[in-house]
Amino acid sequence: MLLLSLSVSLAPAQTNSRNYTLLIGSGFLCDLSDASTCPATTKAVQGDTYELSGVGVFNPQSKWVNVTGTFSHKSNNGNMVETGVWVASELVSFVSYGVAPTALLNEKSGLNAVQQVHMRLKIPFGPMPTGGRAVFRVRLLTLAGAAKTGVLQVNCALGNVPQERTVEGIRLSLEGDKNEFAEEVGGRVMFLSMRPETSSNAKAPANREQSDSAKKTDN
Repeated sequence: MLLLSLSVSLAPAQTNSRNYTLLIGSGFLCDLSDASTCPATTKAVQGDTYELSGVGVFNPQSKWVNVTGTFSHKSNNGNMVETGVWVASELVSFVSYGVAPTALLNEKSGLNAVQQVHMRLKIPFGPMPTGGRAVFRVRLLTLAGAAKTGVLQVNCALGNVPQERTVEGIRLSLEGDKNEFAEEVGGRVMFLSMRPETSSNAKAPANREQSDSAKKTDN
């Protein structure tokens, strides 16, 4: 997870367009007193479940993606079928529902009044919680058996959420598997993005300097 965190921090330098960090049933989303927060779980009609945790970065414009994590497949009676790692091989689509500035404050509900004020001051200049729905092509790898490929849908119900997307969580469909894991059983997911205003503010001083220089030249 440390290596993944490092890759997340370095990735934004690889593109000029907006990058999104994705958390699936991991990190600060997890609540030790509430087991339903992590990992994220999806269920098939037959009762089998897939539990996923993961983290990474993607870019909707370039379709660049670097997201990975772990998974567990359990039968309808709770027995472990297989476990391993999953890797996103392609970003199929991403639809943003808009930002939710107070979402991180809700995650930090244990902060005292002074800490909450400090967090509010930092939020406009840092990663911004954003709702949306991302679809990835993924590969599931285990120590034994062939790799599986499929499609992973991640829905974060923040922002201006469509009525049909109010349930937060994940869905998974695997090639060659008649079972479709289409029920979001539980688990937290979140997208984090940089606010466009941050880039605009960063360029403002340079623009003023250019304007001042132009005035001196005219004089």
